[in-house]
This record gives sequence, C-alpha cells and structure tokens, in this order.
Amino acid sequence: MRTIAIEEHFTTPKFLDGPGRLNKEGIQKNGGERGAKLLAQLADIGDQRIAEMDAAGLDMQVLSLNSPGVEQSDAADAIAVARDANDVLAAAVRQYPTRFAGFASLPVMAPEQAADELERCVRDLGFKGANINGHSRGRYLDDAFFAPLLARAEALNVPLYLHPTIAPKAVMEASYAGLHPAASMMLAGPGWGWHIETAMHILRMMLGGVFDRYPKLQMVIGHMGEALPFMMPRIEAQGALLPPTARPQKPLGDYLRQNVHYTFGGFNYASTFQTLLSTVGPERIMYSVDYPYGSMATARAFLDTLPVSDAEREAIAHGNAEKLLGL
Repeated sequence: MRTIAIEEHFTTPKFLDGPGRLNKEGIQKNGGERGAKLLAQLADIGDQRIAEMDAAGLDMQVLSLNSPGVEQSDAADAIAVARDANDVLAAAVRQYPTRFAGFASLPVMAPEQAADELERCVRDLGFKGANINGHSRGRYLDDAFFAPLLARAEALNVPLYLHPTIAPKAVMEASYAGLHPAASMMLAGPGWGWHIETAMHILRMMLGGVFDRYPKLQMVIGHMGEALPFMMPRIEAQGALLPPTARPQKPLGDYLRQNVHYTFGGFNYASTFQTLLSTVGPERIMYSVDYPYGSMATARAFLDTLPVSDAEREAIAHGNAEKLLGL
C-alpha cells in the first residue's frame, strides 16, 4: 500500500538564522539530545530522511517549512526567506522526485508577492500547494487584505495547508499567562491553543464569506480537524440561528465537508479518528506523520489499525492526497 504523508517539516539555514532563530535557540537550550536530533532531522531532506521513510514504510513526504514559518516576519524578510526555502525544497524534490513533493512557503504579509510566489512554485517548481502558519500578526485569512493570495490559490487549483501557530499577543496575555512558563507554553501550544486557534481561523473564514467568494478554494488542517469535527453539530446548530445578514450562503457544516480536508499527524487516537470519520467521511481524510515531531513508525502502525475498509484505507493512505494534490 502506497503511503503519502502530507504534514512533514524541514528547515533551512536562512530560516534558522531568521524567523526560526528563537525556536532553534529554545531547542538547543532545553532539548538536550532529543533537541539536537530534532534539529538534525529538520535540516535533512536527503538520504537520511529517506532511510527513515524506508524503515517505516513511507513512500512520499509532502514537505513544508517548519513553524513558525515567515508569517510573523516583516514583508521584505518574509519574501527573501520564503523564496530561499522554496528553492532549497525544489532542489530536494528534483533530486528525489518519487519521494518528496513540496508545499510553498509564502510571504503572506505581502499578498500580491505571495500570490506570485505561489504561482512560481506551482508552475515552475511543481509544488502542490502552500503551507500557511496561522494568522499573520493578528490578521486572518478572512481579511480582504489576503484576497490576491486566495484568488490565486483557487485559480491554480491548489490547496492551502493551514498549520497551527501561537495566538496573537493579546490572546496570549489574556488566556495563557500567569502559569508556570512551561505550563503556559504547553497550554498555548500543542496541548490546546494551537488547535483552538486553527479551528477559530477556519470558522472565521466560513463566517467571513471566504468560501462564498472562492467556492473552489480547498484548505487542509491537521490533528484530526483541530477539534472542529467534535464541535460540528453545535457549530451547525448555532450557525443556523444567525440573522441573514450574518449568515454565509451555506450551512456551516457544508463548508467543513466541501472546502476542508483533514490529516492526523501526531493524533494517533482511535476515538478521535472515529469522530472525524463519522463527521466528514473517508474521502476527506489524509495520512500524515508531522515528522520529525511525530514518529513515522507509530503513524504507520496507526494507519494499519484504522477501523475502515481496505479501499478506504488506501484512500486515506494515498488516494485522497493523489487526487487533491495531483500526485
């Protein structure tokens, strides 16, 4: 069975010296041996990574620049770092075309340039879409500011993977401050806040009419849907009560089933998968590992135990990604 993992990360020296510097320094200071291995795995997009893929039974990774990406950078820095990362990734894809594919990094603070970079990456470099790390200095994709980028993604018929990021400063101070620093960061990050932040971003896009303006636009979110499948019945019920002036053109659940796809890297939990499966169906779910933060072997074993038919497992393992990304 072919396996395509689509939320897999890498870094570049230019990124680690720029937008990723604080993350790198934090890992170096606190990560110990595991942190050193993590940085080495992120930096490698060659033979060692492929050897790990072979050992775990992974055929292809769709790679994206590591969080926090360039979304919080000044426009000029974001343009330079994103282009460099995309060129580095393109070289790896050219060297290993059957093992790697790419999601573009985009300078979203400059939407016209981001749209042009997306087109360059898709048409010239063969990338399959783009990865966007959440809000950009408190601006979300429902803002008309991002219209050039969203229109271009729809026109190119490529998806945008919405990856989590830390909430804006005001939210951090209101919701996550006042605890032990380690507890605050866990709560604001992978323990809770990342997922709620991403879910809220998708909800803003639905309620802000993004999918009405760009009905063919496709988004991808990870972690079994960032809690949205669990909340979908409540979201649909409350959305139906909105006054006509505040209500998008379709029931909210329609957007979650027609404009959003879901992966489960790092969320190898059977009960959570059952909720996702029953809510959106197998045709919207795709395999991922969240490498190197997630274990390839663990994610591969989880895929083999999913309570689905053989045909549905094939779709989740590779078929849905092949269809969405044109692989």
